[in-house]
Amino acid sequence: MSIRFTAKARRGMVALAVTAGLALGAAGCGGGGGDDDGGKKPGASASASPSGGSQPSAQEGQSAAPLAELNGPSGLILQVTSAVRDSGGFLTVNANLKNDGSQSVVVPVALRGDETEIVQHGTSFGGATLVDSKGKKRYYVLRDTDGRPLTTTDLSSIDAGQTIPVFMQFPAPPADATEVTLQLPTFSSGTIKISG
Repeated sequence: MSIRFTAKARRGMVALAVTAGLALGAAGCGGGGGDDDGGKKPGASASASPSGGSQPSAQEGQSAAPLAELNGPSGLILQVTSAVRDSGGFLTVNANLKNDGSQSVVVPVALRGDETEIVQHGTSFGGATLVDSKGKKRYYVLRDTDGRPLTTTDLSSIDAGQTIPVFMQFPAPPADATEVTLQLPTFSSGTIKISG
């Protein structure tokens, strides 16, 4: 009898701990009006995460106004929301790819660039580069050991009005480089400020 009571008590304590954890999590993630997402993320649904695997969240470090807007073909706009340098020597650029047109648009294949190693891994932002004009250097998208670019991948098309969060990861420029120019094939270029 006491063993059954102990097992029930343990289950009760576990259920209480899980409930408390969920309550704290919900309180921490509530719509508190912060500027982490600007309250403008209706398009961020399951279909807005087209690539699998682990990748930095496109919402990390976002501010309300984009750092830059790059205009592309057929009404596509890339709104850069953050450029964060981390202690590991990487710079992650987060952005929203938006279809501002009235029809569905195929994501340009040219975005992946023309390097053989990247092309064989499908659509991506592998053609993106950062230019540090002060240091007179150009930085290319990082690749993993299999040659896959460290960017959002497998984008095919974007519906009219749809916004998809995307990312690109580069080697970090030196600490004294506070601004870089993001260049993306078929898009205009834009200067972005680095944080971190």
